Amino acid sequence: MDYLPLFHNLKGRPCLVVGGGATALRKVRPLLEAGADITIVAPEITPGLASLVGEKGMHFLQRPFQPGDLDGAALVIAATNNRSVNETVSSLAMAGNIPVNVVDNPDLCSVIFPSIIDRSPVQIAVSTGGSGPVLARLLRGRLEAMLPNNFGRLARLAERFRDRVKTRIPEENSRRHFWERIFEGPVAELVYSDREQEAEALFLAQLTSAETTALGEVYLVGGGPGDPDLLTFKALRLMQQADIVLYDRLVSKPVLNLVRRDAERIYVGKTAGDHPVTQDNINRKLAEFARQGHRVLRLKGGDPFIFGRGGEEIEHLADQGIPFQVVPGITAASGCASYAGIPLTHRDYAQSVRFIAGHRKNDVLDLPWPELVTPGQTLVFYMGLNGLEAICDGLMEHGMARTMPAALIEKGTSDRQRVFTGTLADLPARVREGQARAPTLIIVGEVVRLRDKLNWFGDAAPQDQGDMDDKFPL
Repeated sequence: MDYLPLFHNLKGRPCLVVGGGATALRKVRPLLEAGADITIVAPEITPGLASLVGEKGMHFLQRPFQPGDLDGAALVIAATNNRSVNETVSSLAMAGNIPVNVVDNPDLCSVIFPSIIDRSPVQIAVSTGGSGPVLARLLRGRLEAMLPNNFGRLARLAERFRDRVKTRIPEENSRRHFWERIFEGPVAELVYSDREQEAEALFLAQLTSAETTALGEVYLVGGGPGDPDLLTFKALRLMQQADIVLYDRLVSKPVLNLVRRDAERIYVGKTAGDHPVTQDNINRKLAEFARQGHRVLRLKGGDPFIFGRGGEEIEHLADQGIPFQVVPGITAASGCASYAGIPLTHRDYAQSVRFIAGHRKNDVLDLPWPELVTPGQTLVFYMGLNGLEAICDGLMEHGMARTMPAALIEKGTSDRQRVFTGTLADLPARVREGQARAPTLIIVGEVVRLRDKLNWFGDAAPQDQGDMDDKFPL
């Protein structure tokens, strides 16, 4: 984070603007809207700025900037076309610990002006840290189109009844759920339609009938293979609603960052031979948290119903009478294969696909080998990095050609994706040489031949694994 977003209360506070041109006028307007006490210092000012000075009662000092002009200022804006003057203002302000903005010179700023969406009291600020103001304005335009003009009135309604709601619904989670129903339901629609009296009446009726305690719910959500852009809309919505999040080791950091920031996060990841939180314990936690009235997000990498033990978890919830929802995610096979440029089926190469758990149990890889060597199919092995050599040897021992194309995809769909290609005979050596790290996916079949032609995403350059190895242990 290059800048910490803050909202400043400038009502009645002294703000200094150095400069009198069109740029200064552009900065003065939001200060006026914020109620600041503005002083302008400049040898001359534009007619538009002069008109505002007379109309709004701003102070105008018609002379060059002097260091004493900074005394008592809560905010300083340098908006001249003279770099030397701007640098002087910036240097003096920073030395005095006064927030300073130098227009179009991010390197001289301690604060920057964002693009603002104003639905007071609701405000949204968008910034690119000074690197792309036009981009910020474009994003602001998109957000403006999403927010009704009366959005601020909904916030005012909530402000009027906030204390009454707190008294009526003392339990925090139940109160949060009530407000979400208000903001997303018919009360909000009435406000947006300028029918505030009807909205208030409906609000009070819903408050009177509101349950003070309620059973929670569990959301079993597939987080996909890593790229957050692959999440479904429903997954994002439920991730923002959840009070408590139980997440696995294969949930990528960018995906986890999309969870509601104030939600409690509980890591329940497991690796081969290392189960600090058992599956039975996870099942119990899901039910217990829901009974306490929480909305519980069970966030899994990939799809929860493909080698994710999601079925076991919701079976336990069903036995306990706990309501739940399931949101599928893009499984690693389809996500990683797509980003590697390897189609899982192709009319000329493969007419079927098999998903196979590739990890060894008690150091033995027990697979239906005769079925796996059938021609015309693609084999996808999950969790197979440690068993790669055994997988390749087993397929060759049961009749698959040593020259059969094979690939291992490391950290698929992420900016650290690497793809190792070869044959059953030489892929293990190539993977060892490249020091591949989990999570990985193995694809065996003629479709791997298309990789060179269809590789659209590319691979990351080899780099220090850093904290990624902690996030994705073997």
